[in-house]
Amino acid sequence: MRKVRRVLHTGGRNSLKSWWRVKNPVRVVFNFMVIYFCRRLPSLRVKSALYRLTGMKVGSNVSVGLDAVFDIFFPELIEIRDNAIVGFGTTVLAHEFLREEVRVGRVIIGRDVVIGANTTILPGVSVGDGSTVSAMSLVNRDIEKGVLAGGVPARKISGEG
Repeated sequence: MRKVRRVLHTGGRNSLKSWWRVKNPVRVVFNFMVIYFCRRLPSLRVKSALYRLTGMKVGSNVSVGLDAVFDIFFPELIEIRDNAIVGFGTTVLAHEFLREEVRVGRVIIGRDVVIGANTTILPGVSVGDGSTVSAMSLVNRDIEKGVLAGGVPARKISGEG
């Protein structure tokens, strides 16, 4: 099971309608501007530095492909460790707005990890060091260290883990 924290919503039947109660709107706008600017930014070094301004933990030699999108509400819950590659069009979420609750959880992408293009990573999961997640996968649970995983949902295909 994913490691998420549930926050009960008391503002009606749709928690997304009152997102501003969950996170300061000024911070969300700042995060949005930085993250969406970085989607088209070709410089990997500048991109990593800008992501750090949102509170994301970005290690050294991290490469984030074009069109990758990170959570604008809780980027501080995302950690990408050294030498990781996040592929084109990947989405990394640290929150889920549901009808009656909001779920938040840390996302950790380990050292020397490769995340294939157009992958979605949900809140509360970790991708173990040295793992590879194939393109167009849905990571909805932890991926063990040193494995090849893929699919919808992502499952171990091969490896030591």
